[in-house]
Amino acid sequence: MAIDQPSLKARALRLLSAREYSRTELERKLAYFEEVPCSLALVLDDLQGKGFISEHRVADSVLNRRAAKLGVSRISQELHSKGLTPEVISEALMGLQATELERARLVWQKKFGQTATDAKATAKQMRFLAARGFSGDVIRRVVKICPENDMTDG
Repeated sequence: MAIDQPSLKARALRLLSAREYSRTELERKLAYFEEVPCSLALVLDDLQGKGFISEHRVADSVLNRRAAKLGVSRISQELHSKGLTPEVISEALMGLQATELERARLVWQKKFGQTATDAKATAKQMRFLAARGFSGDVIRRVVKICPENDMTDG
């Protein structure tokens, strides 16, 4: 190892000082710098044992940053991509389902502010909310599409 290169532990701590990272994320970011096989796993085990790496804090961080703008589906996808366990993910998402309609209304209000006047505008609003991970039922309620008003009925 070159003298001027930071150790794996120093690199991991530098990353963790900026924001919460899951073990999987740190493995991805630091694998390139691993010179001795299994040394990265040992460093991450040490950091996890000392409480520097916490799946619960990572989940809380994602919820705090993203819940106001995204639906349960999209947040779930983000938590999965971070390599969190299914138990931590389900625990984190438990409370979000209850507030999804209100969060979707706020996102819709900020972006559009008024009910769509035609089918094209309605579809645009629905796509916008769907891209942010809100469920179909919530999207229909926010955009105020009811079966009796559906334009596909003959």
